[in-house]
This record gives sequence, structure tokens and C-alpha cells, in this order.
Amino acid sequence: MEVTIRRARTRDVRDIRRLIDLYSTERRLLSKATVALYEDVQEFWVAADGDAVVGCGALHVMWDDLAEVRTVAVNQAYRGRKIGYRIVEALLDAARELGVRKVFCLTFETGFFGSLGFAPIDGAPVPPKVYEELLRSYDEGVAEFLDLERVKPNTLGNTRMLVRLS
Repeated sequence: MEVTIRRARTRDVRDIRRLIDLYSTERRLLSKATVALYEDVQEFWVAADGDAVVGCGALHVMWDDLAEVRTVAVNQAYRGRKIGYRIVEALLDAARELGVRKVFCLTFETGFFGSLGFAPIDGAPVPPKVYEELLRSYDEGVAEFLDLERVKPNTLGNTRMLVRLS
């Protein structure tokens, strides 16, 4: 059966949970509470092989022209089949539809994201006033983006990367 990329549905959350658990134990992804996955299901896209979810990724809008690609994971049995690329391309298309022009990620997979046009950056790609507004967010991914001390143990050594969309 062919793997298709589509928006996530609530019934996919259990499979998304399993994918996150595979990589969060290795500290490659931030773990998330299952309730947060249900709350954020509209941000997720999945790769489906029939009824089985074999990959996922999310697009989290942070500001008027800034979003994050997060929680990209592919079942290890499906790696090497360009599924991660297809998921990220769908997320970037969704960002374009929303009018977002800058998309970042925090990753250990610099080669993968580099092949999709992302480049390493230093610091946050937002002005100080926006940075101050983002400090009000309760989202752990936003805290990671802002490089707040409370999330450093989960993300030590990852790279901040950005792509500008046309």
C-alpha cells in the first residue's frame, strides 16, 4: 500500500503518541502529554500506510510571520522512504497557506532539515518586543525556542535552523 500524507485526526493521536515515545526516550524529541496532543491535533500531519500512522509532524504558529516545524518522527521500519521529507513539505505548504514566511526548527537532524532549505541561525529570529510577548506562552516548544533554562536539559546540543518561504 502507498503511504499518504494527510492532516491528522483524533483517532491518530495514539499512534502519534507511540512515535513521540520512540524518540523522546532518546531525547531527540520533547515528550508531550497525551492531552496536549489532542489539543494540538489540528497542527499535525501524518503519513499513513492504510490505517497505520507511520510518521508525523506538526506546524505550530508562533507569530504573524513565524512558525515552528515540530515533532517530526517516522517509524524506523519506514525510514529511508522520504516520508519525513513529504511530511515537512506538507507542513511548509500549510505555512505558506497561512501567510507565514519564516519557519524554524530545533533539531539534531541538521542534514535532513538542511536538505529542505533550512539553515542554522544564532538566537531567535524575532525582534525583542516579539520575544517579550512569546515569554508569556505556556507552550514548552516556545520555551525551547526562547532557550529558557528550564528546558535546556531536554534539548542540549540541538541546532536552531530557519527557512524563509517565498
